[in-house]
Amino acid sequence: QRTARMDEVIEEVGLTRDLLKRFPHQLSGGQRQRVAIARAIVRRPAFVVADEPVSALDMTVQKQILLLIRSLQERYGFACLFVSHD
Repeated sequence: QRTARMDEVIEEVGLTRDLLKRFPHQLSGGQRQRVAIARAIVRRPAFVVADEPVSALDMTVQKQILLLIRSLQERYGFACLFVSHD
């Protein structure tokens, strides 16, 4: 059951299962953020704190990540607090 849930979440954040075998330094910034998002939502939380979720990403990837978080919020109904130092 855990593996099925993990597969579901990995797919929802736009990753493939083969990325799970890589080390963090082998992933792009966007991929690392997607892994972090998957880890945050896998247990279906009611509240998520996103501390600088897009600060180190280029503008295109920033938009993708923000849209991803928004779509996951709509799907799972969790509240999200964004922390930014800009």
